[in-house]
Amino acid sequence: MNQRLTPSTITLLVIPPLLWAGNAVVGRLVNGLVPPITLNFLRWALAFVLLLPFAFGVLSPRSVLWAHWRRYGLLGLLGVGCYNTLQYLALKTSTPINVTLVASIMPIFMLIVGRLSFGQAVTARQAGGAVLSIAGVLLVLCRGQWGLLMKFHLVLGDAYVLLATLAWAYYSWLLSRPVDPPAIRGDWAAFLMAQIVFGLGWSAVFAGGEWALSDAHIVWGWPVAAALLFVALGPAILAFRCWGMGVQRVGPAVAGFFSNLTPLFAAVMSAAFLGEMPQVFHAVAFVLIVGGIVVASSRAA
Repeated sequence: MNQRLTPSTITLLVIPPLLWAGNAVVGRLVNGLVPPITLNFLRWALAFVLLLPFAFGVLSPRSVLWAHWRRYGLLGLLGVGCYNTLQYLALKTSTPINVTLVASIMPIFMLIVGRLSFGQAVTARQAGGAVLSIAGVLLVLCRGQWGLLMKFHLVLGDAYVLLATLAWAYYSWLLSRPVDPPAIRGDWAAFLMAQIVFGLGWSAVFAGGEWALSDAHIVWGWPVAAALLFVALGPAILAFRCWGMGVQRVGPAVAGFFSNLTPLFAAVMSAAFLGEMPQVFHAVAFVLIVGGIVVASSRAA
């Protein structure tokens, strides 16, 4: 951990926010077609099936997974069961600008969780990087007009985002702890499957509650099928794989700054769907966000 930022590491940490931006867009598109908590359960059920040919050994009764069930149960709860469940819920109850704005606190949550729960000191460079990075996010959200930031108010969905961000910050710090058995840690598919096994159980419980307590229903069709395939392959399997490798290389504090690329990618995707050309403020925001990453990670160089 805490290696310097190489091109391969940067690629690993850029892929997740790109896919997370797509995940937010897809989540909005299928809003009303599939309940949010059920959507999270279905995506991980499909991811389980897709990973099974590569990691079926981890399910064996002799697997070392069962001796470490507490760790993977917690990773599964935070990363698989809670994170996207809360994000999908937020997309139903809050506006996109609020969701993205609240989620931009991720680097700060990373630093706070690392300091309070894992004894990691917060450096001046990291604090400065957080300021630059969040400034870039705010610039995207207000589309270059700072006065627009005064027009939003917090709603229930924003509380969901805060909880999701806190869960992901703690999950990322847990990933950085080198306590996994080599048989699982050295095999990316087995490592992810170990989390999915327990996370799928948590997701099933949450989805069951959703169906029991609400008028949940699914409008089956190609939009839902295509959405599930994307969120299972991309934001689930590929993003989790790349994020885990990136965190192991540079640590959660530095990796957390890359998450602020998500609203920038989301803005570009939205502009593409609306037929709008990128604006100058997109370029300025990109410079600020990348500048924050460079400043925060310079001690790792």
